Amino acid sequence: MTAGPGPGRARSWLYVPAHRPELLDKALAGPADAVVLDLEDAVPADAKAAGREAAVQAAAAPRATPLWVRVNAVGTPWFADDVAALAGTALDGVRLPKAGDPDTVAVLARRLDLPLHLLLESALGIEQAFALARAHPHVVAVSLGEADLAADLGVRRPDALAWARQRVVVAARAAGLAAPITSVWTDLADTDGLERDSREARDLGFFGRSVIHPRQVEPVHRAFTPSADEVAGARALLDSLTDAAGRGESAWVDGQGRFVDPAVVAGAHRVLEQADSTLVEENR
Repeated sequence: MTAGPGPGRARSWLYVPAHRPELLDKALAGPADAVVLDLEDAVPADAKAAGREAAVQAAAAPRATPLWVRVNAVGTPWFADDVAALAGTALDGVRLPKAGDPDTVAVLARRLDLPLHLLLESALGIEQAFALARAHPHVVAVSLGEADLAADLGVRRPDALAWARQRVVVAARAAGLAAPITSVWTDLADTDGLERDSREARDLGFFGRSVIHPRQVEPVHRAFTPSADEVAGARALLDSLTDAAGRGESAWVDGQGRFVDPAVVAGAHRVLEQADSTLVEENR
């Protein structure tokens, strides 16, 4: 297992089909903050075994970039073999698609003994969001699989999922987990839309995004990396904290005329933490 960033720190999570090991080395050497080998949607049925074997080999190999694996869903013909092969490996974690039952998640967590990222892709998953987030200490993240969720709900408008997005943000926070990772953007040609949607997701409480092509990494990094102005503003605000503390004040107006209280201070700390983590990744 690497010591790299996990949920709440990695900005980009690049999916790579597990049956295409020739793509993995490029992905691990590329700019993505984390790589996710996919055993589910990207792998045809007749290549599942080969993909699983490649994932096991990749888990044992040295690497500088965090490596996760998305297994096949509970109830599929491949799920049990995925779990048996990956249990106790040196992966950084496992993504479980179509999570819906907290008891099943708890059993899986004990079996794998690895960090778990649960993908909520059904109405049941959304209704159970908090229970799933609290299902086991190995659960480190919950987030949406928006394409599958839209299909399950029978909705066609992207804004129909706004409530589900906020539901998972609240569930993750209430469970003490990292901010949810944003679902994939499927229009590879629309990188401007990807960056715009990623910034909106950031402002809604998400951090980081799953991507399906290396060209999507840079727009996502721009969206989830605090700007120089944001960092400078956060530092100036925290500098004013010392003066306020000396005056015995817990809420004050800083030199830029901003009203500051503990909630605003916490936001400034988050900006600097995100800036520090992205700087580490860019120097990796």
